[in-house]
Amino acid sequence: MIAKAARNPERAIGRAPDQLTIAERAELTGKYVALEIYTPDTLPLRRIEAIGDSIEECIRILKSRGLDPLRFQYTRITPAY
Repeated sequence: MIAKAARNPERAIGRAPDQLTIAERAELTGKYVALEIYTPDTLPLRRIEAIGDSIEECIRILKSRGLDPLRFQYTRITPAY
């Protein structure tokens, strides 16, 4: 079974990493995601804003959406267990 988010990673955009199903997480394992960094001035909702095979790809996606890549942290999706 192929997870919907893996066939079309953009479906995971706007969702919290914790909301990914086990199947979606398995299919996205190894990909990088961009999450807004918490600062005292903001309380980000911890939503995925970009998904890519590298941090550089996430940065390109963020810039294309008009977002500042310096306001994000980049982490790799790991298996659910």
